[in-house]
Amino acid sequence: MTVQTESWKEQFRYQSVEQHIMGLIESGTLSRGDKLPSLRSLSRTMNLSISTISQAYLELEKKGVVESRPRSGFYVRAASHRLPAPTRSEQTPAEPKRVSRNKLILTVLETVGNKEIVPLGVICPGTELLPGKSMNRIMNQVLREDPGAPLAYETVSGNPELRKQLAYQGLERGERFRPDDIMVTNGAIEAVYITLRSLTRPGDIVCIQSPTYYCFLQLLETLGLRVVEVSSCPNCGIAPAELAEVLDKYDISACIFSPNFNNPDGSLTPDDAKKEIVDMLAEREIPLVEDDVAGDLHFGPERPGTFKRHDEKGLVVLCSSFSKTIAPGYRVGWMVPGRFRDKAMEIKATTNVCVASPSQMAIAEFLRQGLYERHSKRLRSAFAKQADTMHLHMGRHFPPGTRVTRPQGGMVLWVELPECVDSVKYFYKAKAAGVGIAPGSIFSTQDKFKNFIRLSCGGAWTPEIENGLSTLGAIASEMVAEPDK
Repeated sequence: MTVQTESWKEQFRYQSVEQHIMGLIESGTLSRGDKLPSLRSLSRTMNLSISTISQAYLELEKKGVVESRPRSGFYVRAASHRLPAPTRSEQTPAEPKRVSRNKLILTVLETVGNKEIVPLGVICPGTELLPGKSMNRIMNQVLREDPGAPLAYETVSGNPELRKQLAYQGLERGERFRPDDIMVTNGAIEAVYITLRSLTRPGDIVCIQSPTYYCFLQLLETLGLRVVEVSSCPNCGIAPAELAEVLDKYDISACIFSPNFNNPDGSLTPDDAKKEIVDMLAEREIPLVEDDVAGDLHFGPERPGTFKRHDEKGLVVLCSSFSKTIAPGYRVGWMVPGRFRDKAMEIKATTNVCVASPSQMAIAEFLRQGLYERHSKRLRSAFAKQADTMHLHMGRHFPPGTRVTRPQGGMVLWVELPECVDSVKYFYKAKAAGVGIAPGSIFSTQDKFKNFIRLSCGGAWTPEIENGLSTLGAIASEMVAEPDK
C-alpha cells in the first residue's frame, strides 16, 4: 500500500469522526456546553486509533464547533448548529424575456482580481490549492524540450495531445467521443459563446435554469436572445416535467443547463432525470448546451454523469474547462460540438483562431503524467472542508431566518437571507466593508432571488475569510434590525 493511499484512508477516517460528532450535535444528543466523548472511549466505540479521534477533534476545534479545556477535554461551543437549507422556489412562469442585467453584472465583476476585497463573491479556487509548482515545472519542461512549438500557432481545434487526454477522460465517464470531436477554447465561456452563435439568431428563445450563471445571461443579452426559465431546485436540479411544459408552449432554439453543481445554487440533477431530459430534447431536435465545469468537483466517491453520456444524436454540446481545477489564468477550456462541429470551427477560426500554445501544451502534459486525479482529490477535499467550515461559522454570525445550501460538490453556497434584506443593497454595503459577494438578482432575468446571495467556498480557510463572514453576518443583522436603511 502506498503512503499516498494510506494518507487518503486516514483523512477519510477522521472525517467520519467529524461527521459522527456533528450528527450528535444536530440531533440534539449533544447540546451547547456538553462534553464530547473522551478520546479513549470514542476510539473503542468507532474502532479507530486515538490519534485519528484526536485529529478529528482538533479539526472541529479549528471550525469553531468545539473547544478544548485544559485537563478536562472537549466541549460543544455555543451556536455550533448548521443553518437550514433554502426551500424550493415557486415554479418559474414560462414567459420569454430579454435579458437586462449587464450593468449590475459588470459592477459585480469589478471585484474580480481585487486584492483588497475578501474574495467571497468570485468563484475561483485559491492559488494555494492549485498545482503551481507542478505546472511551473511542466511549463519549463515543454518550453525546454521543444522551444519552437510554444511560439507557433496551434491548430484551430487545439493541441492533439490535449484532445487525446480529454478523450481518455471522457471514456472514463462513459462518454463516446474521439480526439477529433473535441475543440479547445479560451475557457468554457467561449465554448458556450461559440455554441450559441452556431445555434441561434437574435430574437430566438433559449431555455435556461433559474437561477443560472450570470455570465450566461450576459452572453444571451449580447446576442439579442430571449430567455425562458425553468426552476432549479437546490436539492434535485431541473425537473423534467417542468421543462416539458416549456417545450410544449414555446419554440425553443436551444437549452443551456448546468446539471452538475449548478452555479449558483449548487444543485445536482439526478442521472435518471438527465437521461429523460436528453431524450425529451432529442425527440424535438432541440440542442442542449451542457456546462460541466464543476463536474470533477464532487464531494462524494463517484463523479456524477453528464447529459453527453446519454446523447445518441449529437445534439448535446458538452462545454468545460480547467479554470476551476488547474489554472484559471491559463484560460484552457474545451467543447464537444457534436453535429454542429463545422459551424463551431468556422466561428472559432474567425473569432481568435486558436488558444495559446504554451497553456495547452502544459495542461496536456499535466494530464499525460497522471497528475490530475491526485490533484483533484485534494481539491475536492479542500472545497468540501471549506464549505462545511463556512456553513458552521455562518450559523454563529448570521441572523435567524438565514438558510444555506448543502451542496454535494462545486465551490458555491447559495444563501437565502431574511426577506427584508435586499441583496443589491447588501452587495454595496459588503463591498464598502471590503467583502465581495454576488447578489441573487444577477442570476435570473426575473425579479427573483432579491434576498439571496452567492458565496464562494473555493479558497482555504483563513482569518480573512473568517472575518469576512463575521462582517457579512453583522451587516445582515443590521439590515434585519433596520430594514429601511
